[in-house]
Amino acid sequence: MKSKAIVYFQSGGPTAVINASLYGVYQEVMAHPDLFSSFYVAHYGVEGLIRDDLYDFGVEDPNEMRYLLQTPGQIIGSSRQKLPAFDDPAFASIVETIRKHNIGYILTNGGNDSMNTCSRLHSFFLARGMDIKVIGIPKTIDNDLALTDHSIGYPSAARHIMDAAMMALLDVASFRNGKVIFMETMGRNTGWLTASVALLPESLRPDAFYLPEMAWDTDDFLRNIQSIYAKKKYAVVVLSEGVALPRHNHEATDSFGHSSLEGVSGSAADLVSQKLGLHSRVISDTSLQRSDAFAITKVDQSEALEVGRFAVRALCEGKSGKMVALKRVSNHPYHSECVLVDLNQVADAVSPLPASWILSSHQMAPAFLEYLRPLVAETVPVEYEDGLLRIPHLKFISVK
Repeated sequence: MKSKAIVYFQSGGPTAVINASLYGVYQEVMAHPDLFSSFYVAHYGVEGLIRDDLYDFGVEDPNEMRYLLQTPGQIIGSSRQKLPAFDDPAFASIVETIRKHNIGYILTNGGNDSMNTCSRLHSFFLARGMDIKVIGIPKTIDNDLALTDHSIGYPSAARHIMDAAMMALLDVASFRNGKVIFMETMGRNTGWLTASVALLPESLRPDAFYLPEMAWDTDDFLRNIQSIYAKKKYAVVVLSEGVALPRHNHEATDSFGHSSLEGVSGSAADLVSQKLGLHSRVISDTSLQRSDAFAITKVDQSEALEVGRFAVRALCEGKSGKMVALKRVSNHPYHSECVLVDLNQVADAVSPLPASWILSSHQMAPAFLEYLRPLVAETVPVEYEDGLLRIPHLKFISVK
């Protein structure tokens, strides 16, 4: 088989471990020089394919590349660009880039919308009779990807939220008369991240949490906050950004038609101030939830690596039109394995929290706690340079 170049790109929102998946891809690609003539990454997601904006990562120093394991964000840039109709000039540009660089393999690392992009690329190549293999690598802190036990990036984000909520509670409990603390979490229209606080010991757990999967009742919400405050003289409440409240935000939408959801905590604080006369404080560290290198969990990092490697091995076997998914084999001890699922069953699909796992606004079912516990149980140590987090020093050599 004649060797061809492979292109990898990152898409959608960052996570603490998406670069670990890139490192897994790098390791596996470098192990197959007979199949892959070059290892390219596209700058700013699919836009890099459209604009012929690629970097040659095959020439990077392996000793530097290993620090991708602890580098959050998306080191090669991301994109939320939705691919247009097949007859749009954007696809002609993609074909030109592919032919120019002898590309035969594409890996898309992202979430729901990214799997839509991946699926459309696969369908386009099939329709044009082009022998380009395409595989999706899962990633989203929202944990709402279908057909996978959990999404890469979710465990580390959940661990960050658990730690932050616990520290917020310890802080506000220091005062005789504290405030009502509202902590806002990401997750769009699912509450997987918010629900993670239910795993905390009862004495360190927030007093209430509200998820998009729960019916919103303003009167019940106010009664709950008033009752909690009357007993404790403070309250800590965790809110999913997707709950049915008005939002304090700029009301922007992305190319996939998703509106900005942040800002519900400000609305909740207004309600408490106006209706109950209580002082409140809002914690909205949403970007930090997906970018905390010190909350990277052992399971999340190891699985991020493995899905990257597995995706490359799938390409070696001639697979295409698939996404790598995780199948949980056991909880005690925890073990998962990688499997392939059809892209067209994942693209744009959303996996909400099962209703049976939600018991109340302060308690999740044991099944959810058993599901989450091994994913967040242990964080990984990080390396430092001059007292700061060590990140890779890369060359970013363009191949134009």
